[in-house]
Formats: sequence, C-alpha cells, structure tokens
Amino acid sequence: MGVQLGQIITPKEIPLESLKGKRLALDAYNMLYQFLATIRQPDGTPFTGATGEVTSHLVGLLYRTTSLVVNGIRPVYSFDGKPSPLKVATLKTRALVKERAAREWEEAIKAGDLALAKKKAAQTSRLTDAMVADAKELLDAMGVPWVQAPSEGEAQAAQMALRGSVWAAASEDYDTLLFGTPRLVKGLAALKPNPRDQGSVRLLTSEEVLQGFSLSLHEFIVMCLLIGTDFNEGFRGIGPKKALKLAQEHRSFEETITKVGGDPATLREALALFESPPYTPDFSLVWKKPQPERVLQVLVDKHGFDESRIARTVEKLSHVELAGEQKALQMALDDFGGPA
Repeated sequence: MGVQLGQIITPKEIPLESLKGKRLALDAYNMLYQFLATIRQPDGTPFTGATGEVTSHLVGLLYRTTSLVVNGIRPVYSFDGKPSPLKVATLKTRALVKERAAREWEEAIKAGDLALAKKKAAQTSRLTDAMVADAKELLDAMGVPWVQAPSEGEAQAAQMALRGSVWAAASEDYDTLLFGTPRLVKGLAALKPNPRDQGSVRLLTSEEVLQGFSLSLHEFIVMCLLIGTDFNEGFRGIGPKKALKLAQEHRSFEETITKVGGDPATLREALALFESPPYTPDFSLVWKKPQPERVLQVLVDKHGFDESRIARTVEKLSHVELAGEQKALQMALDDFGGPA
C-alpha cells in the first residue's frame, strides 16, 4: 500500500503514446498483485491452470506487457527480494487483512452477494515463490528483461530511474518517490488490453512535487514518516495535510519528529532506508526477440491456457522488434550514457 498521499498529490494525465521509445522500470510485485486482485471470475475466484494453480497474474502479465511493447515502450520488471525487518509489522497486518477478507468472502458467497464476494476476494491475493518464478519464465519467453532487487522492487526501480538506466519508475505506490525516482508513472496495470485503445496514464515528477510542497526530498521523507509508511507506523491524528504543514514549519528531522511526541532515534533506520535503499548496482538490460513458441509452451503446455484465447496476443507479440534485439544494451546503474 505504501504511504497515502492521494489527498495532496495530483498526478498529470498523459497519453500512453507519449511513453513510446522510453524505458520504464516496473515494480513487478505491485503489478502482479494488481492482476491477482482484478483478474477474477464473477464470484471472485481467481483464474487457474489445468492443475488448479492460480494463473491470474500470468494473464495480466501477458496482455499488459504485450500492450506496452506493441506501443513501443521498453519495460523492465523489478522484483522484490528479502523484505526489510522494518516491514515485518506491515506484512503481519496485511496477513490478518487477507484472513479476514477470506472469511468475509465465504460469507458473501453463502449469501449470494457476488459483488461483495468479488470485492473481498481481491483482498485475499497472495503471491508465492512459484508464481514469481512463473512470471519470470514468461518474461524471458517474451524477450523482456527483469532485475532481481536485493530488497524492495520499487526501490530498485527508483534507483534505476535516478541513475538514468530508465526514464521512469512505474508503480501505484507513492513510496517510489521517497526512494528517489525523478519520475513516477501510475496506472499501467489498469490499461485496457487492446493496444489500439491506448488510453492514458498518470505522471508525477519529483521536482514538481517537491517544488509544490516547498520541501527538499529529505523533508518530504520526514513528512511521510509522520503519515506512516510500510516501514513505520504513523502518528495518531496526523494525515497528509497536517504532516505537510509540520514538515514545512519545522524542517529538520529531529525537530519535526520531536514536535509530534516521537523519538527520532526510533525512525532513523526507516529514514536511512529511503535515503540509501539497498539496490543491485550491476545488471544487463537486454530486450530480445520474443519467442512465440516458448510463450505458448509456458502458458498452454505448462499452465493449461486455451491456445485459441491467447493466439491473437501471441501473434501481435511475434511481430514486435524490441530495442536491443540486434545489439544487447548493457546498462549498469552508474552509467548515464544516452537517454533512457
């Protein structure tokens, strides 16, 4: 979920076509969880393969990624690694929410309330190691690169954008701004699957956000610590507007946290996590020629997809020529050579 800033930040709507030719680092877990939440049957049951394994994430990944590359966008997916110890409390809370939602889904099914059932089912989504491995295998078949982050995938994506390896990070979480991305693209997972119906996405630039608030990035992070992030509990009674006012009035980390009755020492680790996040400094971004036969093997042979239902999408993918097909694009995080 990340820090809640929707009340005070308004992204700029831009046409999807404006991203043509640009590299985007996508927060993989963020995207996959959205697919798991939204791609479901009328009663909320996720789509499954021949052996009963959940495949909703693969459905979304196939259609969304194909739509992006057909529109000339060069995506790279950034996958989460080991979560920070600071995130333990958040993960426990999320687990409890999922358990409660599962019970409420069963009650809604018994009551015949399919609308409520689907809403509750979306809150039960779980992403397993096997599902992540399947997603990476599908991306390999599609010729789309992915990066394994040591910890937060959105932090890796943000650092890739900060260092010029990609043009922007893409996630629905505002935390990506705290991790330092100069640009954040939102709304990719919600796009319609038809490449011709391009639609629009939302863009935030760190420079405009910080200038609008009259804050430095450090002060912006402190403001968000007051609200609450995945790595710390916020302060009771402090929402985005009040947090912004406090950050503007007091500026320094110690003074701002002390003003609300907090102990700065307890939040230094969370502050450091945003300002100096762990990331993988060396990797290769190589967009390869898609392998339609391999895509079908992964989806049809391994997971029992109906070939007739995905044939048109795989056909579109077969005509895509991704950048880097002839010449591998080797890119390290400290390489600023060329526009992203």
